[in-house]
Amino acid sequence: MNILRTSAFVSLFLAAGFAAGHAHADEAPAKPATVAATPDKSMISRDEVRRILDSNRMILPSQGINEKIKLHINGIDQWISVRGKDRRNPILLFLHGGPAAPAMPEGYTFQSAWEDYFTVVQWDQRGAGKTYRANSEAAMAPGMNVETMTDDAAQVAQYLREHYHKQKIFLLGHSWGTALGVHLAQKHPDWFYAYISAGQVVNGRRNEAIGYNYALGRARAEGNTKAIAALEGIGPYPGTAKLTPERIGVRGQWEMYYGGLAWGRKDYQFDVDAEELSPDYTREDLDAIDKGSLFSLHHLLDALLDVDFDHTTHFDCPVLVYVGAHDYTTPHETAEKWFDDLQAPSKRLVIFADSAHMMMQEQPGRFLVHLVEDALPLAQKAGDAAPAEVVRDR
Repeated sequence: MNILRTSAFVSLFLAAGFAAGHAHADEAPAKPATVAATPDKSMISRDEVRRILDSNRMILPSQGINEKIKLHINGIDQWISVRGKDRRNPILLFLHGGPAAPAMPEGYTFQSAWEDYFTVVQWDQRGAGKTYRANSEAAMAPGMNVETMTDDAAQVAQYLREHYHKQKIFLLGHSWGTALGVHLAQKHPDWFYAYISAGQVVNGRRNEAIGYNYALGRARAEGNTKAIAALEGIGPYPGTAKLTPERIGVRGQWEMYYGGLAWGRKDYQFDVDAEELSPDYTREDLDAIDKGSLFSLHHLLDALLDVDFDHTTHFDCPVLVYVGAHDYTTPHETAEKWFDDLQAPSKRLVIFADSAHMMMQEQPGRFLVHLVEDALPLAQKAGDAAPAEVVRDR
């Protein structure tokens, strides 16, 4: 199973044994040759499941937008999905995590309700998912850095503003996506109603230390000798030596086991299973996630660990900071401290009490409520949001 695709911090990439590959939901275990397989007529195909899911999130073309678009940006083809039920609604650009953990394949599990209020754009970044599949590694490699990928994001935002005739849009960064999101909001604050931070990366190496100490503390409290031995075996952590994927993977495995990624869960299989049925991804697209994750890990691990926004605290657009109370993938306390230091035209902190790092999937209803209550009014003030409902007094 490839944990990079979960939009978690890159340390989780090796935590669940990527090298072994992930099981496909539509592939049955092999049966002994001497036993004849009896077809189960109650089973339906993956394509049929995808068709059913897609039909349940129908968008009327006369009113809304449902497009997948290939853009040529900085020398490569990059894919976006644009979905919303009313063209008058503001655009929300989602910057996924990882690196190379596209949110497009599992977006159907949390985003459909967003589409009543926003036109939601999922973008497969350089090295991720559909974009990885559309290009050679040689073509993508020169731009696999924060500067170029931030410019990629800027060109996506510019396309959306021009093509859909929007002066401003919302920018939502999750996990690794916050590294790009902060840079983009700093460079072009006038493009955005707000920068929405979810699972903010504030300081990459401090993230590692806090996540490690959390996992080791939980292991010692529970007397988990296997976890204690594994974690003490990579100490002192992170230390001053170069961090390897193997050491990061050990930390990530046990942080995830103790709910630092998804609260109350020891793994993230539910997300991988959901991706397998994605109405937005073909089998070839899903296979490209694994390949893109390996490619991106090679190029972007150091960049992620080197993120340091301790003193990047002045914004010229509103900032909303969404934090999972149990997040130790991008530790909640660092995001809360960063919020306290922020200077912006307006700012708001929301702490999701029953979430860790994946709050939009762990508490999807509450996440939507806060998008509608915290973010949408910023567009409505500018007259750029469609009325959500008509209320008649009787």
